Amino acid sequence: MVNYAERMQGVKPSDVREILKLTARPEIISFAGGLPAPELFPVDDIRVASDLVLKEAGPVALQYATTEGNPKLREQIAERLDKKNNIKTDKEHIFMTAGSQQGLDYCGKLFLDPGDVVLVESPSYLGAINAFQVYQPRFVEVPTDGDGMIMEELEKILATTENVKLIYVIPDFQNPSGRTWPLERRKKFMEIINKYEVYAIEDNPYGDLRYAGEYLPALKSLDTKELIIYMGTFSKVLAPGYRLGWLCCSEALMWQFNMIASAAVLQTATINMMVVSKYLELFDLDAHVEKIRACYKHRCELMLQSMDEYFPEEVKFTRPQGGLFTWAELPSYIDTKVMALQALEKQVAYVPGIGFFPNGGNHSCMRLNYSCMPDERIVEGIKRLGGVIKANLK
Repeated sequence: MVNYAERMQGVKPSDVREILKLTARPEIISFAGGLPAPELFPVDDIRVASDLVLKEAGPVALQYATTEGNPKLREQIAERLDKKNNIKTDKEHIFMTAGSQQGLDYCGKLFLDPGDVVLVESPSYLGAINAFQVYQPRFVEVPTDGDGMIMEELEKILATTENVKLIYVIPDFQNPSGRTWPLERRKKFMEIINKYEVYAIEDNPYGDLRYAGEYLPALKSLDTKELIIYMGTFSKVLAPGYRLGWLCCSEALMWQFNMIASAAVLQTATINMMVVSKYLELFDLDAHVEKIRACYKHRCELMLQSMDEYFPEEVKFTRPQGGLFTWAELPSYIDTKVMALQALEKQVAYVPGIGFFPNGGNHSCMRLNYSCMPDERIVEGIKRLGGVIKANLK
């Protein structure tokens, strides 16, 4: 008998990963993953950057480096955060990670003991739920509405709940709902966490992918007590294969993350950081992001139009202003996990909503991704899915 650690008892396979195993088949129209469109990857520009890095500094690129990450890339990220998000920082407050997922794991390792409380939006990103779950916390879900987390509910929970160690939020184009917090809620959130002095993770993988409306300030730009741990990534705006993300945080937390990373992986991949840094030096990332935005805006609008046409009126869904997802709520008697198997028979895939609720329930929702399917497959896939939903109506 294998004596696994007790913390592994509550760890379950990700619904997304299990579904993605099936959607690797080319005949499947997949709305399941949060994958960027591969045809938009700047392959030729990356090749130029890679060749130059190996030509100019090959031995350095292939060597070990510092745990906190490449200094030049961290400086470029800090400058970009100032320019794009009004976050006043510098490279001494930027810690490189292997994608945002590693940052989530580091935060769980740093803050959580068994029984500690993590507050999350309801629903919340299942990758974060899975990352924290290993450390055996208790999840408390904060109710949401069309504008995201309800601040009055957050304050009630903080006033009545002991041992809250972390709050995890995605204020911009949330995964899975696609919702965005308005300015007044951002300000109220900062007022509340300042009052209770609790750390919050602001996960912002989609912030550059706005298709409509005005840009809103990052929570980190409003942070006066260094309580916000800001997470960013190159996965959605450049290439997820590089697995490059970062944490922007206080000097005290930088020191803690350095110790954690030293024990876990020593460092983020040197060559990946140097190639991305060279890309940022040579090419215009903002111009590249404009191409991504135009494509995703079109695909988002096409999916919503198709849902208007082919989904029954009993289905309610969000109309995001950016990001990669829309969130659909079906009549309460429909189990979307069961229905997912019926959809796969029609060669269409989505992610059932139940996995986005750490305490279970809410089995009648689904997340749909629009970023990586071409037009004709979006329309055909939604048409087929609409037929499956209609077949489940009473």
